[in-house]
Amino acid sequence: MANATGPTVPTPRRSPAVIDRPVPAATRREDLVTVVLAACLVAGALADGWAHTNVIETIEGFFTPWHGLLYAGFAATAGWTFFLAYRRRAHAPRWWRDGWPVGYRVGAIGVVAFGLAALADMAWHETLGVEVGLDASFSPSHLMLVCAALLMVSSPLRSWWAQGGAGLRTLTGVGSMVLTAMNPTILLTHSSAFLTTAPTRPIDAPNGPVSALLGVDAYLVTTILLVVPFLLVHRRRCTLGAGAAVVAGVALFALGMHEFPAPATAGAAGAVVGAGLADVVLHRLDAVRGPAAALRLPLAGAVFAALVWAGHLGGLAVAAGVRWTPEVTTGIVTLAAVFGAALGGLAARPVPPRQPRPDPTGDGPTESAPAAAATA
Repeated sequence: MANATGPTVPTPRRSPAVIDRPVPAATRREDLVTVVLAACLVAGALADGWAHTNVIETIEGFFTPWHGLLYAGFAATAGWTFFLAYRRRAHAPRWWRDGWPVGYRVGAIGVVAFGLAALADMAWHETLGVEVGLDASFSPSHLMLVCAALLMVSSPLRSWWAQGGAGLRTLTGVGSMVLTAMNPTILLTHSSAFLTTAPTRPIDAPNGPVSALLGVDAYLVTTILLVVPFLLVHRRRCTLGAGAAVVAGVALFALGMHEFPAPATAGAAGAVVGAGLADVVLHRLDAVRGPAAALRLPLAGAVFAALVWAGHLGGLAVAAGVRWTPEVTTGIVTLAAVFGAALGGLAARPVPPRQPRPDPTGDGPTESAPAAAATA
C-alpha cells in the first residue's frame, strides 16, 4: 500500500507477552535448588583437592573418580541454570539470550567458561599428567575452572541482592556467599591461615623468622578471602550468622583437603566462635547506630577480622600453645583489623555530592548538606 508520501511499511507484529511480561526473577525454591547443586559442585572440588593432596600417586590422567564427582556437580548446576532460562521462554522466546532470571546471566557465562576450561584441563592432564603440590594451584586450566565456578555458584547471591527478602531467600543468599568463598580455597591452601601452625613455633627457632613471615602472609591472604564476601552481604543488611557461616565453610574446605589436622582444627573452631561473636556485636551496633551510620563498613570489617583471628589464635593456644612473641601475636590481630577496615572503606558507597541551595541573601548559591548519608 502506498500514500502521498511513499509506501507504507507494515509494522512488525510483536507478541504482547514479550512486551508486557518481563522475565520473572528466580523464586526462593529455584534459588534453593541452585544452592544445593552448587554445593555438589564445590563438594566435588573438595574431593578432587583431597585426592591431589593425599592419593595423587594412585591417579593417572584426566578420567578419575574425583573428576567424575566434580564434573557431575558441574553438569547438574549447568543444566539447572539453563533450564531456568528455558522455562521462561513464554516471556522471552529467545530464552538463551533474554530469558535469564536476575542474577543468573553471569552464571550462564560461567557455565560456558567452565566447559571450555574443562576441555583445556583434559588436554593438560592427558598431555602433561597430574599436577602435584603448587603445580595444582597454579595450573592455568585449574585457575580458569575456579573463576568460572565462582560465577556459577554466586548466582543465588546476586538474585538475593537484586530482590532482597528474608527467610528462605536470606538462607539461599548466605549459602551462595559461603560457596563462593569456599570455591577459590582449593587454590589458596599454600596461603591459608587455617592450615598454618606457624604461631605454635618460636620465632627464634631455626627457620623461625621465615615461618613467622609466611604465617603472617597467610593471615592477611585469608583475611581478604573472608572479609570481602562478608562485607558484600553486610553492606546490604546485617545478617546474623553470615560471618560464622563463611568462616566455617572456608575452614571446612581447607581442613577437609588435609584430613583435619588437630591443632589447625582447634584454631578453626576458635575462628568460628570469634566470627559468631562478631555477628552478634555488629548486629547490636546496627540496632544502636542504624544501618546508615558513618564508617559502618570499615568498623564491621575491622571487628570481624580482629575477632576471627583472635579466636583462631586462642584455639591454637588451647591445642598446642602459641609461641610467637606478644608483639607478633597482637600485631597480626591489629594488622588484620586494619586490613578489614580498609576493605570496608572500599566497599562503602560513595558520599553523594553536596547540592547547591539558594542563598537567602541573594549573593549566590551555597552548598547544602549531602542529600542522603552514605552507608559507610
